[in-house]
Amino acid sequence: MKKILTVFATFLFLSTFVNADEISLKPYQKGDWSSILNLANGKPMAVHFWGVTCAPCVKEMPQWSKFLLSDKDAKVVFIQVDDVSPEMIRKMLRQANLGNANNYYITSSLDERLRYEIDPKWRGETPITIFIDKVGKKEITVGSVNFQSVKSWFKRNS
Repeated sequence: MKKILTVFATFLFLSTFVNADEISLKPYQKGDWSSILNLANGKPMAVHFWGVTCAPCVKEMPQWSKFLLSDKDAKVVFIQVDDVSPEMIRKMLRQANLGNANNYYITSSLDERLRYEIDPKWRGETPITIFIDKVGKKEITVGSVNFQSVKSWFKRNS
């Protein structure tokens, strides 16, 4: 019996490490913006563009996690824009407790054509959050967001 418990405990211990690396990252490329918008399914949604090398993003990502814990119905999509390895992206998502969020990464460079498809005025600065209401109207926040305002926006648009 002791041997079975030891094997079981070892299995549980090792499985936490295996699952820790299984953060789902979906590729995002030119032409995918309409697919992202369809995720809203007629409900308000925020799309947050961030980068591993962006200091304000690093600071803000754990706050997104806290927001999602407090508002489980909020639809938020995260799109990482830096040219870094998936391992670096997963590490930051793990540290921010966003491993279970709806996570994408840009598979090419964040060039003009890609940005133009998302918003013609966007020059590539991060963080940037695009709030899309249930009829598709966009509100854009460049820079870090105020999470009280985010909460109010979702409440107002639900």
